[in-house]
Amino acid sequence: MAVGVTIGNRQVFQQSLLPQQDIKFKQTTSCKTDGIKRLYHADNLDVLNLLMYDKSVSGKVTLIYIDPPYNTGGAFETHDFKLAYDDRFGIQEYLSFMRIRLELMHTLLSDEGSIYVHLDSNMVFHVKVMMDEIFGMQNFKGMITRKKCKSKNFTRKTYGNISDYILFYSKTENPVWNRPYEEWSEEKIQKEYPYIEEGTGRRYKKVPVHAPGTRNGATGSEWRGMMPPKGKHWQFTPDKLEEMDRNGEIYWSANGNPRRKVYLERSSGIPVQDIWLDYLDINNQNTLITGYPTEKNIDMLKRIIETSSRPGDLVLDCFAGSGTALVAAEELGRNWIGVDIGDEAIATIVNRLRFGSRPMGDYVKKKKKNVDSMPLFDENSFSDSLEKSETPTNNINYDLFEEI
Repeated sequence: MAVGVTIGNRQVFQQSLLPQQDIKFKQTTSCKTDGIKRLYHADNLDVLNLLMYDKSVSGKVTLIYIDPPYNTGGAFETHDFKLAYDDRFGIQEYLSFMRIRLELMHTLLSDEGSIYVHLDSNMVFHVKVMMDEIFGMQNFKGMITRKKCKSKNFTRKTYGNISDYILFYSKTENPVWNRPYEEWSEEKIQKEYPYIEEGTGRRYKKVPVHAPGTRNGATGSEWRGMMPPKGKHWQFTPDKLEEMDRNGEIYWSANGNPRRKVYLERSSGIPVQDIWLDYLDINNQNTLITGYPTEKNIDMLKRIIETSSRPGDLVLDCFAGSGTALVAAEELGRNWIGVDIGDEAIATIVNRLRFGSRPMGDYVKKKKKNVDSMPLFDENSFSDSLEKSETPTNNINYDLFEEI
């Protein structure tokens, strides 16, 4: 996630709205494995335009996750006090910047593809209206509210700002969807499944055998001498209810009211809802980070990738920042393409793909120093604590391309 910074001697402005047709890339590293593992050091508009003509990519991307600029009006530094990116736009300028990129991303997605756009309250509603136009209102799947940090003591006259948002759209009505579940805690089990079946010891809960709405077929007919309650119908046909009763799956109350038993052992877990509280970006001093200012929680990215893609599918992040989505995709066996315009972002990703991340506490005592003369891919620009003799911990193979 970086805009308004330089690549070599070329200044790339925030209002870059048209791809350069004569842009060229040089490949500086080569991937030695099958599949697509690419990192582009370039304006993502140029890369997205290039990928439109790449038959191995265009229309074949299963998942896009982006964490674009939020239009906060500020500039951001890394934990090493280096400029990461500039986030100063006018509203119309910002929307134009996003629109042309989102339109290209829509084309790159496969028919079973999805896109997740991570924003804060500054622009999330502006962008949603625009994405309704590009992707179609019918393909809006939801807006996830994420708790991003611990509670704050605000001095401003407003509520503490501890949330951000993820817009979720699909390209068509049939996206890849692997429903995510949370594990049952013992406390929730006791609350949701409070009964234990005599003889088997199976834990269960009781639910109605009827549902709202009238039906004229079998589910609206008589069972055991009774009709469904007014305005409702049986959840199952009378024949199926008889079978369930024979199997001991119907509970009869003292006054003859039937209830269905739902067993804990048949539950896959608690279906994930659209409020995520467990993915703070930095939780404690032992949290592994790169030091990049907008780095997101890798477990959150893994949830998104596992939910909306399959092993071997192609994942794209064209505001790659610290490379969290790329690392998550790699660890989950996906192909991936990452793009960022910022020198510091690319240096962070390159070193992360080689050396991994460090505990947040390692940054606490770091002092500001002159880094202007450091080469882009000098591993010391990533970490003062890396020893030259330190061996790579990740050593992920990928293709690296730079704009010429």
